[in-house]
Amino acid sequence: MAEEQAPQGVDPTIPSVARMYDYYLGGKDNFASDRAAAEKFIEIVPGIRMMAQANRVFLRRAVTELAGQGIRQFLDIGSGLPTQENVHQVAHRIIPDARVTYVDNDPIVLAHGRALLSDNPYTIVVPGDMREPKALLDSPEIRASIDFDEPVALILLAMLHFVPDDAVADQIVASVREVLPSGSHLVISHAFAGRSSEEAHARADRVYRSTTAGSITSRGPAELAAYLEGLEVLTPGIVPVEAWRPEPEEDVTIDFTLPSILGAVARVP
Repeated sequence: MAEEQAPQGVDPTIPSVARMYDYYLGGKDNFASDRAAAEKFIEIVPGIRMMAQANRVFLRRAVTELAGQGIRQFLDIGSGLPTQENVHQVAHRIIPDARVTYVDNDPIVLAHGRALLSDNPYTIVVPGDMREPKALLDSPEIRASIDFDEPVALILLAMLHFVPDDAVADQIVASVREVLPSGSHLVISHAFAGRSSEEAHARADRVYRSTTAGSITSRGPAELAAYLEGLEVLTPGIVPVEAWRPEPEEDVTIDFTLPSILGAVARVP
């Protein structure tokens, strides 16, 4: 993506977490600043590309499971740039008329998504910021697309680690849980530093302080368990995303001492 092609209101010199994630996944929708920041992070967490790919596989597996259970509505908050095996592509293989609503606050994400989905009657992309959950969930566009009287799969994939304040993160989860009726599911993944050194934590945070997100925060299994308290957590529980229902031929070892992205899917009783 040439820097002169940046949409109005987008500063291509400031790295975006959505475009950095696109770079981790091998995408082309990123600027030089995004690639430079991503490479700095790769130096600190060499496995981040594989983690990002595993996070996408986790998303595919979770959506496949929930659509297979009959969930017909998906709300993906912080959806990021379109890539392969997006929520609507996975869900529509099982339920062709499932409603999928993507939410993001990055102008490039919104522009790309709307262009790609302009002819899809069951999928929309709307602006919103998870740090303002009430305004997001009360959005007329979301309310027109999602019926909160029926089960919803609400997805917070690799998003909460950009909220450094634990109280704010808690409030985001509480707010989204509050609107979910019985039979809904919460799909969540989150960065976890394992037993990385304090120096590595500080270096990683410095990289993300230069981005639109402002920081990145590690939270572990205990913190994720608190988000899901009172819900029915699907097997295998809270695990590194690559260990969430792997294929039989995959040899996956769970090691909570290593940096990873943790994932879980939980049902609202």
